[in-house]
Amino acid sequence: MKAVQVSQFGGPEVLQIQEVADPSPAPNEVLIEVKATTVNRLDLFQRDGSRPVKLPFTPGLEAAGVVLQEGNGFRAGERVLTTRASQARGGGGYASRLAVPAADLARIPEGVSFEQAVAAGLASSTAWGSLFDLGHLQSGERVLIWAGSSGVGSIAIQLARHAGARVITTASSEERANALRQLGAEEVINHRQQNVGKVLQETGGVQLVIELVSATLQESIEAAAADGRIILIGNLGGKEATVDTQAWRLKRVSVIGGGQLHTSIANEEKVLQLIAEKAIQPLIAHVLPVEQAAKAHRLLESGEPQGKIVLTFA
Repeated sequence: MKAVQVSQFGGPEVLQIQEVADPSPAPNEVLIEVKATTVNRLDLFQRDGSRPVKLPFTPGLEAAGVVLQEGNGFRAGERVLTTRASQARGGGGYASRLAVPAADLARIPEGVSFEQAVAAGLASSTAWGSLFDLGHLQSGERVLIWAGSSGVGSIAIQLARHAGARVITTASSEERANALRQLGAEEVINHRQQNVGKVLQETGGVQLVIELVSATLQESIEAAAADGRIILIGNLGGKEATVDTQAWRLKRVSVIGGGQLHTSIANEEKVLQLIAEKAIQPLIAHVLPVEQAAKAHRLLESGEPQGKIVLTFA
Protein backbone atom coordinates (compact mmCIF):
# COMPACT_ATOMS: atom_id res chain seq x y z
CA MET A 1 0.00 0.00 0.00
CA LYS A 2 0.95 3.67 -0.24
CA ALA A 3 1.82 5.76 2.82
CA VAL A 4 3.41 9.10 3.59
CA GLN A 5 6.26 8.40 5.99
CA VAL A 6 8.70 10.45 8.04
CA SER A 7 12.10 8.79 8.40
CA GLN A 8 13.88 11.79 9.93
CA PHE A 9 12.65 14.90 11.74
CA GLY A 10 12.66 18.14 9.79
CA GLY A 11 10.67 20.41 7.50
CA PRO A 12 7.82 19.45 5.17
CA GLU A 13 10.34 17.99 2.71
CA VAL A 14 10.84 14.94 4.98
CA LEU A 15 7.32 13.75 4.10
CA GLN A 16 7.89 11.02 1.52
CA ILE A 17 5.49 8.66 -0.27
CA GLN A 18 6.56 5.05 0.33
CA GLU A 19 5.31 1.60 -0.61
CA VAL A 20 4.79 -0.38 2.59
CA ALA A 21 3.16 -3.69 3.52
CA ASP A 22 -0.60 -3.83 4.00
CA PRO A 23 -1.69 -4.17 7.64
CA SER A 24 -3.08 -7.54 8.76
CA PRO A 25 -6.19 -6.93 10.90
CA ALA A 26 -6.47 -8.55 14.32
CA PRO A 27 -9.74 -10.38 15.18
CA ASN A 28 -11.32 -7.20 16.61
CA GLU A 29 -10.20 -4.96 13.74
CA VAL A 30 -11.71 -3.87 10.43
CA LEU A 31 -9.57 -3.31 7.32
CA ILE A 32 -10.42 -0.05 5.57
CA GLU A 33 -9.24 1.64 2.40
CA VAL A 34 -8.57 5.27 3.27
CA LYS A 35 -10.11 7.89 0.99
CA ALA A 36 -9.37 11.07 2.94
CA THR A 37 -7.43 12.34 5.94
CA THR A 38 -6.57 15.79 7.32
CA VAL A 39 -3.57 17.81 8.43
CA ASN A 40 -3.51 18.73 12.13
CA ARG A 41 -1.02 20.83 14.06
CA LEU A 42 0.14 17.76 15.96
CA ASP A 43 1.27 16.33 12.59
CA LEU A 44 3.61 19.33 12.22
CA PHE A 45 5.02 18.96 15.74
CA GLN A 46 5.64 15.24 15.29
CA ARG A 47 7.24 15.81 11.87
CA ASP A 48 9.69 18.47 13.09
CA GLY A 49 10.58 16.55 16.26
CA SER A 50 9.18 19.04 18.78
CA ARG A 51 6.90 16.20 19.92
CA PRO A 52 9.09 13.28 18.90
CA VAL A 53 7.72 9.87 17.99
CA LYS A 54 9.49 6.67 17.04
CA LEU A 55 10.82 6.76 13.47
CA PRO A 56 9.76 5.94 10.84
CA PHE A 57 6.13 6.90 11.32
CA THR A 58 3.07 7.79 9.27
CA PRO A 59 1.21 10.93 10.44
CA GLY A 60 -2.54 11.41 10.50
CA LEU A 61 -5.00 11.55 13.40
CA GLU A 62 -8.18 10.71 11.48
CA ALA A 63 -9.27 8.90 8.34
CA ALA A 64 -12.42 8.30 6.31
CA GLY A 65 -12.72 5.35 3.98
CA VAL A 66 -14.41 2.15 2.88
CA VAL A 67 -14.57 -1.21 4.65
CA LEU A 68 -12.72 -3.83 2.58
CA GLN A 69 -13.66 -7.04 4.42
CA GLU A 70 -16.84 -8.01 6.23
CA GLY A 71 -16.49 -8.60 9.95
CA ASN A 72 -17.12 -7.29 13.46
CA GLY A 73 -20.54 -5.96 12.50
CA PHE A 74 -19.37 -4.09 9.38
CA ARG A 75 -20.13 -4.96 5.75
CA ALA A 76 -17.68 -4.61 2.87
CA GLY A 77 -18.31 -1.30 1.13
CA GLU A 78 -19.61 0.57 4.17
CA ARG A 79 -18.26 4.11 4.53
CA VAL A 80 -16.63 4.79 7.89
CA LEU A 81 -14.68 7.37 9.88
CA THR A 82 -12.11 6.94 12.61
CA THR A 83 -10.79 9.79 14.76
CA ARG A 84 -8.18 7.42 16.19
CA ALA A 85 -6.18 6.70 13.03
CA SER A 86 -2.85 7.33 14.77
CA GLN A 87 -3.52 4.25 16.92
CA ALA A 88 -4.54 2.01 14.02
CA ARG A 89 -2.49 -0.85 12.66
CA GLY A 90 -0.68 0.30 9.51
CA GLY A 91 0.15 3.80 10.68
CA GLY A 92 -1.74 7.08 10.76
CA GLY A 93 -4.30 8.53 8.37
CA TYR A 94 -1.69 9.34 5.69
CA ALA A 95 -1.69 5.59 4.85
CA SER A 96 -3.95 4.15 2.13
CA ARG A 97 -5.03 1.18 4.28
CA LEU A 98 -5.61 0.85 8.01
CA ALA A 99 -6.71 -1.93 10.34
CA VAL A 100 -8.95 -0.17 12.86
CA PRO A 101 -10.61 -1.61 15.97
CA ALA A 102 -14.33 -1.94 15.19
CA ALA A 103 -15.11 0.02 18.35
CA ASP A 104 -13.27 3.05 16.87
CA LEU A 105 -15.36 3.31 13.69
CA ALA A 106 -18.29 5.65 13.06
CA ARG A 107 -20.58 5.09 10.08
CA ILE A 108 -20.82 7.90 7.52
CA PRO A 109 -24.43 8.55 6.44
CA GLU A 110 -25.61 9.12 2.88
CA GLY A 111 -25.16 12.69 1.72
CA VAL A 112 -21.86 13.20 3.57
CA SER A 113 -18.67 13.05 1.51
CA PHE A 114 -15.42 11.54 2.73
CA GLU A 115 -13.94 15.06 2.72
CA GLN A 116 -16.76 16.43 4.88
CA ALA A 117 -16.63 13.50 7.27
CA VAL A 118 -12.90 13.70 7.88
CA ALA A 119 -12.93 17.52 8.10
CA ALA A 120 -15.48 17.18 10.89
CA GLY A 121 -13.65 14.19 12.39
CA LEU A 122 -11.48 14.89 15.38
CA ALA A 123 -12.37 18.60 15.39
CA SER A 124 -16.05 17.84 15.95
CA SER A 125 -15.28 15.08 18.45
CA THR A 126 -13.20 17.57 20.45
CA ALA A 127 -15.80 20.31 20.05
CA TRP A 128 -18.62 18.06 21.25
CA GLY A 129 -16.52 16.77 24.13
CA SER A 130 -15.60 20.28 25.28
CA LEU A 131 -19.08 21.81 24.87
CA PHE A 132 -21.22 18.99 26.24
CA ASP A 133 -19.25 16.15 27.85
CA LEU A 134 -17.07 18.48 29.96
CA GLY A 135 -18.75 21.88 29.53
CA HIS A 136 -22.37 20.77 30.10
CA LEU A 137 -23.60 23.57 27.84
CA GLN A 138 -27.32 24.32 28.18
CA SER A 139 -29.74 26.05 25.83
CA GLY A 140 -29.83 29.80 26.49
CA GLU A 141 -26.35 29.97 28.01
CA ARG A 142 -23.69 32.30 26.60
CA VAL A 143 -20.51 30.61 25.41
CA LEU A 144 -17.21 32.17 24.32
CA ILE A 145 -15.35 30.08 21.74
CA TRP A 146 -11.82 31.30 21.08
CA ALA A 147 -10.22 30.98 17.61
CA GLY A 148 -13.49 30.62 15.73
CA SER A 149 -11.76 30.08 12.38
CA SER A 150 -9.93 26.97 13.61
CA GLY A 151 -11.23 23.49 12.89
CA VAL A 152 -12.47 22.96 16.45
CA GLY A 153 -13.71 26.54 16.79
CA SER A 154 -15.76 26.58 13.58
CA ILE A 155 -17.52 23.31 14.41
CA ALA A 156 -18.02 24.32 18.06
CA ILE A 157 -19.78 27.54 16.98
CA GLN A 158 -22.28 25.54 14.93
CA LEU A 159 -22.86 22.82 17.54
CA ALA A 160 -23.39 25.40 20.29
CA ARG A 161 -25.82 27.41 18.17
CA HIS A 162 -27.69 24.22 17.21
CA ALA A 163 -28.03 23.45 20.93
CA GLY A 164 -29.68 26.82 21.52
CA ALA A 165 -26.72 28.64 23.08
CA ARG A 166 -25.75 32.25 22.41
CA VAL A 167 -22.33 32.14 20.77
CA ILE A 168 -19.50 34.69 21.02
CA THR A 169 -16.23 34.03 19.23
CA THR A 170 -12.96 35.74 18.29
CA ALA A 171 -11.35 36.58 14.95
CA SER A 172 -8.37 38.54 13.66
CA SER A 173 -10.05 40.32 10.73
CA GLU A 174 -13.45 41.55 9.57
CA GLU A 175 -13.38 39.07 6.68
CA ARG A 176 -13.05 36.17 9.10
CA ALA A 177 -15.61 37.73 11.43
CA ASN A 178 -18.20 37.83 8.64
CA ALA A 179 -17.63 34.15 7.86
CA LEU A 180 -18.08 33.24 11.54
CA ARG A 181 -21.34 35.21 11.76
CA GLN A 182 -22.62 33.11 8.86
CA LEU A 183 -21.81 29.99 10.90
CA GLY A 184 -24.03 31.24 13.73
CA ALA A 185 -21.87 33.44 15.96
CA GLU A 186 -24.02 36.14 17.57
CA GLU A 187 -21.00 38.31 18.35
CA VAL A 188 -17.44 38.30 16.98
CA ILE A 189 -14.69 40.19 18.83
CA ASN A 190 -11.49 41.19 17.05
CA HIS A 191 -8.93 40.05 19.62
CA ARG A 192 -6.22 42.20 18.02
CA GLN A 193 -8.20 45.38 18.61
CA GLN A 194 -10.11 44.69 21.83
CA ASN A 195 -9.60 42.98 25.17
CA VAL A 196 -12.04 40.08 24.94
CA GLY A 197 -12.32 39.66 28.70
CA LYS A 198 -13.19 43.28 29.36
CA VAL A 199 -15.72 43.44 26.51
CA LEU A 200 -17.64 40.46 27.85
CA GLN A 201 -17.26 41.47 31.49
CA GLU A 202 -19.18 44.64 30.67
CA THR A 203 -22.11 42.62 29.27
CA GLY A 204 -22.48 40.19 32.18
CA GLY A 205 -19.99 37.51 31.19
CA VAL A 206 -20.43 34.03 29.75
CA GLN A 207 -21.29 30.74 31.42
CA LEU A 208 -18.84 28.67 29.37
CA VAL A 209 -15.50 29.36 27.66
CA ILE A 210 -13.88 27.01 25.16
CA GLU A 211 -10.24 28.05 25.52
CA LEU A 212 -8.22 27.13 22.43
CA VAL A 213 -5.37 29.63 22.83
CA SER A 214 -4.18 29.13 26.46
CA ALA A 215 -2.14 32.35 26.51
CA THR A 216 -5.50 34.14 26.82
CA LEU A 217 -6.55 32.32 30.00
CA GLN A 218 -6.66 35.58 32.01
CA GLU A 219 -9.05 37.11 29.49
CA SER A 220 -11.17 33.96 29.69
CA ILE A 221 -11.38 34.31 33.47
CA GLU A 222 -12.39 37.96 33.04
CA ALA A 223 -14.99 36.97 30.43
CA ALA A 224 -16.56 34.30 32.64
CA ALA A 225 -19.59 35.04 34.78
CA ALA A 226 -19.67 33.95 38.41
CA ASP A 227 -19.47 30.14 38.67
CA GLY A 228 -18.49 30.00 34.99
CA ARG A 229 -16.68 27.06 33.40
CA ILE A 230 -13.55 27.21 31.25
CA ILE A 231 -12.59 24.14 29.22
CA LEU A 232 -8.88 24.36 28.39
CA ILE A 233 -8.48 22.53 25.08
CA GLY A 234 -5.70 24.04 22.96
CA ASN A 235 -2.59 26.18 23.22
CA LEU A 236 -2.48 27.88 19.82
CA GLY A 237 -0.95 30.93 21.52
CA GLY A 238 1.62 29.05 23.59
CA LYS A 239 1.55 26.80 26.63
CA GLU A 240 2.11 29.46 29.31
CA ALA A 241 -0.27 32.05 30.77
CA THR A 242 -0.17 34.43 33.74
CA VAL A 243 -3.46 34.74 35.61
CA ASP A 244 -4.89 36.85 38.42
CA THR A 245 -5.82 34.25 41.04
CA GLN A 246 -7.87 36.84 42.97
CA ALA A 247 -10.34 37.26 40.11
CA TRP A 248 -10.34 33.49 39.56
CA ARG A 249 -11.24 32.54 43.13
CA LEU A 250 -13.72 35.35 43.79
CA LYS A 251 -15.70 34.41 40.68
CA ARG A 252 -15.53 30.71 41.61
CA VAL A 253 -14.55 29.92 38.02
CA SER A 254 -13.85 26.25 37.22
CA VAL A 255 -10.96 25.60 34.80
CA ILE A 256 -11.07 22.06 33.39
CA GLY A 257 -8.23 20.62 31.32
CA GLY A 258 -9.43 18.85 28.20
CA GLY A 259 -6.70 18.64 25.58
CA GLN A 260 -7.43 16.53 22.53
CA LEU A 261 -10.85 15.04 23.31
CA HIS A 262 -12.75 12.11 21.90
CA THR A 263 -16.47 11.98 22.52
CA SER A 264 -18.33 8.70 22.07
CA ILE A 265 -18.78 7.04 18.67
CA ALA A 266 -22.53 7.61 19.07
CA ASN A 267 -21.94 11.36 19.41
CA GLU A 268 -19.55 11.37 16.44
CA GLU A 269 -22.32 9.75 14.40
CA LYS A 270 -24.77 12.42 15.63
CA VAL A 271 -22.45 15.10 14.22
CA LEU A 272 -22.21 13.28 10.89
CA GLN A 273 -26.01 13.09 10.77
CA LEU A 274 -26.24 16.84 11.42
CA ILE A 275 -23.95 17.34 8.40
CA ALA A 276 -26.20 15.07 6.32
CA GLU A 277 -29.18 17.21 7.40
CA LYS A 278 -27.22 20.37 6.50
CA ALA A 279 -27.67 21.64 10.05
CA ILE A 280 -23.91 22.18 10.31
CA GLN A 281 -21.04 22.18 7.83
CA PRO A 282 -17.33 21.60 8.39
CA LEU A 283 -15.12 24.36 7.01
CA ILE A 284 -12.70 23.03 4.37
CA ALA A 285 -9.90 25.35 3.31
CA HIS A 286 -8.08 23.10 0.82
CA VAL A 287 -8.41 19.61 -0.67
CA LEU A 288 -5.12 18.21 -1.97
CA PRO A 289 -3.93 14.78 -3.12
CA VAL A 290 -1.90 12.97 -0.46
CA GLU A 291 1.15 13.27 -2.72
CA GLN A 292 1.09 17.00 -1.85
CA ALA A 293 1.32 16.43 1.90
CA ALA A 294 4.40 18.68 2.10
CA LYS A 295 2.49 21.55 0.49
CA ALA A 296 -0.38 20.96 2.92
CA HIS A 297 2.01 21.22 5.88
CA ARG A 298 3.42 24.49 4.52
CA LEU A 299 -0.10 25.88 4.15
CA LEU A 300 -1.00 25.04 7.74
CA GLU A 301 2.28 26.47 9.03
CA SER A 302 1.51 29.73 7.21
CA GLY A 303 -1.55 30.31 9.38
CA GLU A 304 -3.52 31.22 6.26
CA PRO A 305 -6.19 28.47 6.08
CA GLN A 306 -9.67 29.12 7.43
CA GLY A 307 -10.90 25.60 8.03
CA LYS A 308 -9.39 22.16 7.55
CA ILE A 309 -6.85 20.97 5.01
CA VAL A 310 -7.94 17.61 3.58
CA LEU A 311 -5.69 15.08 1.85
CA THR A 312 -7.26 12.55 -0.51
CA PHE A 313 -6.23 9.20 -1.95
CA ALA A 314 -7.05 8.49 -5.60
